[in-house]
Amino acid sequence: MHSWEGNPRQPAGPELATPDYGNAGQDRSIDPEAGGWRILLAIVAGILLAVPFATPGARGFFARIAQLLTPRESVTVPQGSGSLSSAEVTRLNHLNAQGQAEFLLESAVSRRSGSTEQIMNRAEKWHGKMHLDPKLNSLLTAAFDVDDLEVRAAAVEVDLAALNLSKTPQTVARLETTVGSGAQSQRVWALWELGLLGSRGVERGRVTQILENQMQDSDVEVRHWAVEGMAYLGTDEAMELLLKTMHDDSAPSVRERAACGLAESGMFTNEQRRGAVPRLLDYAEDTSLDGQTRSWTFHALRDITGQKLPDDATAWRSWYNTSAGT
Repeated sequence: MHSWEGNPRQPAGPELATPDYGNAGQDRSIDPEAGGWRILLAIVAGILLAVPFATPGARGFFARIAQLLTPRESVTVPQGSGSLSSAEVTRLNHLNAQGQAEFLLESAVSRRSGSTEQIMNRAEKWHGKMHLDPKLNSLLTAAFDVDDLEVRAAAVEVDLAALNLSKTPQTVARLETTVGSGAQSQRVWALWELGLLGSRGVERGRVTQILENQMQDSDVEVRHWAVEGMAYLGTDEAMELLLKTMHDDSAPSVRERAACGLAESGMFTNEQRRGAVPRLLDYAEDTSLDGQTRSWTFHALRDITGQKLPDDATAWRSWYNTSAGT
């Protein structure tokens, strides 16, 4: 798990039990705003991300608090290889929507070829027939953390199906209303959901404008989740907005999430992330920035480039000038 990966879910644990696909409920739609545990997740995430993650000890301490407060169920995601067999694909047809999604998402995280294609072909039929329980939550967390945009895109489709969100302009309009007038917890989830929809090409320009507007909100939590949603759009415009937010936002937690979004999380390509390196080098040399933000700048540079240089702007500039950023 990336040290600063973020979404509304709690990280999947290392010890997980095999999903019981046969017991998944059939034809159970959900209300995305229902369930107190989901609201608790957003609140806990806000508390965690408001704390400076200066040391490994602090990260472990607050992660443990989240584990204690957040309802979660363990799910094993074994690492494997190979393709889905024709027999497995045939057996999928005898599972309900929940079972299909869990099996295929676990296979996608294990990098089994054919699994993401199966998700893309089946996901539309799962809407209204799934529930976002802790087991699926953990699988989604694992999938969003995989450094493969195909797996992440498949996770988005599963998430949209579990949330029963249709990929239509009408859904975007409804969520925009929630963002403008809902309670904080409703706004937080609406921003995340808008990011998911935008990542699949639904009203992407409109979603970008909504999220950009909310990145100026007075509520730090709202700005934080607008940043999270923006990272999933995967556009050059979104990258530019995250760079600006990382430099200018008044809240450390929002600046940190912007740095993570442009460096690791979301749906940006490696080429897009590397395109942000010159600006990050400027930030590293910007003495007007606080030490925490400059630390996140170096963290982002290491994540994007794979270089293990210290928190030293001169060393990074020298490397870049020598290698031309390659």
